[in-house]
Amino acid sequence: MAKFMDIHSGFAGATMEQLREEHQRDLEIEASEGVHFEHSWLDPESGKVFCLSTGPSKEAVLRVHEQAGHPTTEIYEVPVEIE
Repeated sequence: MAKFMDIHSGFAGATMEQLREEHQRDLEIEASEGVHFEHSWLDPESGKVFCLSTGPSKEAVLRVHEQAGHPTTEIYEVPVEIE
């Protein structure tokens, strides 16, 4: 499975609870596209949310976000990783 990082804007002032709710909506429908959302991060000052996921394609990840109600156009495949 490929790994992806996507970025959402428009979350200025959001709380951890709001992030949790948004992430849960992704989790509820991710299996329909063969995607798994691993982590989400929030920067409430900039209004940015960052999501790390695995899935078959960028398009599959984008479809889940769109169906969950928080679409994005900024997504990157991250094929190189070190631990």
